[in-house]
Amino acid sequence: MIAVLGLVIGVVVGLFVRPEVPAVVEPYLPIAVVAALDAVFGGLRAMLDGIFVDKVFVVSFLSNVVVAALIVFLGDKLGVGAQLSTGVVVVLGIRIFSNAAAIRRHVFRA
Repeated sequence: MIAVLGLVIGVVVGLFVRPEVPAVVEPYLPIAVVAALDAVFGGLRAMLDGIFVDKVFVVSFLSNVVVAALIVFLGDKLGVGAQLSTGVVVVLGIRIFSNAAAIRRHVFRA
């Protein structure tokens, strides 16, 4: 319940404060969001499977975001940032849809 309350407070504060993202971080933000969504869907699937561990979720969440951002940063330095960004989004997108399908099977028994 505390996590849900924190999420609601964070969303409300974000809507009223309207924080600005520094230009240097802008290319990495969408990738970080997709990586975070992958961890959230994986955590939800693990919860429905009965194997959720909060420590594993936190480590997965943070490591997904950091690794995805590092891959894009490395791609930018090598001059292939767009290609690596696309690759990261495709891989994480496949994982998100796979977890979403498993969640759907759990919820709707289909």
